[in-house]
Amino acid sequence: MSWPVADLDPVRRLRALAAAIPGAYVAERVIPAPFAAVWAVAGDLEKEFGTFEPDMRRLTLDSARPDGRLVARARSRYGMRARFDVDLRPGWCWMQSRFLLVGLAATAVPEGTLVAQTGGVRVPGRAALVPWGVRAAGDRALARLAARVAGRPV
Repeated sequence: MSWPVADLDPVRRLRALAAAIPGAYVAERVIPAPFAAVWAVAGDLEKEFGTFEPDMRRLTLDSARPDGRLVARARSRYGMRARFDVDLRPGWCWMQSRFLLVGLAATAVPEGTLVAQTGGVRVPGRAALVPWGVRAAGDRALARLAARVAGRPV
């Protein structure tokens, strides 16, 4: 006898994780481009992430941890800094700092690529996000990502 197995694509996985975080909102958008083209932009944290994530100016990957996850240093457009633990793989990016959380996922669909994003300011000591502005920021990030993939200025 074996246990049932449920394989989730990255977007469904992001929805499931966000559902467990009070205040989280998942923005979704279908980008009419192949998965490889979308993830070439979305998954390039050092060169591209700041072009579509509204609050991020720069993100630098520092090192890899023994478990294969990455450590990154980020600077916001407002000068704030954060150290993130990053789980990055094709179609999946989950980044957490002490006070911030960013999740990005993508999967191929018949119309192109479905991309989902969540994130925001974490409530210290709780698994929760401050809900102010999360919805607008997520929608804006995905609109900018779609423009970036299409080669339009953002």
